[in-house]
Amino acid sequence: MSTESFQIDINQIPDANNLKIGIVVSNWNSNITNNLLKGSLDLLYSKKVIKDNIQIMNVPGSFELVYGCKKMQEKQVDVVIAIGSVIKGETKHFEFICNATSNGIKDLNVNGRCPVIFCVLTDDNLKQSIARSGGELGNKGTEAAIAAIKMAII
Repeated sequence: MSTESFQIDINQIPDANNLKIGIVVSNWNSNITNNLLKGSLDLLYSKKVIKDNIQIMNVPGSFELVYGCKKMQEKQVDVVIAIGSVIKGETKHFEFICNATSNGIKDLNVNGRCPVIFCVLTDDNLKQSIARSGGELGNKGTEAAIAAIKMAII
C-alpha cells in the first residue's frame, strides 16, 4: 500500500460563495476532530464560502453524527460534512460504532435532502489519526470540504 498523498489541484475546485454548508463535528477525540474541522473550514474559506453560510453543530460522539446530520439537513443547507474520529480499542465497540455511523450516513445520502460527506477517521491508533488530520498524510477535513463542494454543485 502506498503512503503517497493524493494530490489535489485546488485551482480546479470551483468557488462556492453561494453554497450553504452544514458541518457536524463529534466532540469525542476532539484533538483530532478539531484539526479536521480546521482543514474543512480553511478550504471552504479559500473557495469563498461566506462564513455566515456555514453552520456548525457539535455532537457527543461519532455515533451521534447520524442524528446530527439529519437535523442539519433540515436546516436547508446544500451539503453536510460529518466529522468524527473513532480509534480502535480492545473491544468490538470500534466495529459497532464504525458500521452504524457509516451505514447511517449512507442512509442519509440515499434518503435525505442533500449529500452528507463522510469525514470520519476509523484508525487503529492515535498516530494514524494525527497523520490524517493535518499530519504527514494531509488533512482528510480538507478532502471532505472538496468533496462537499463537488457534491453540492452536481
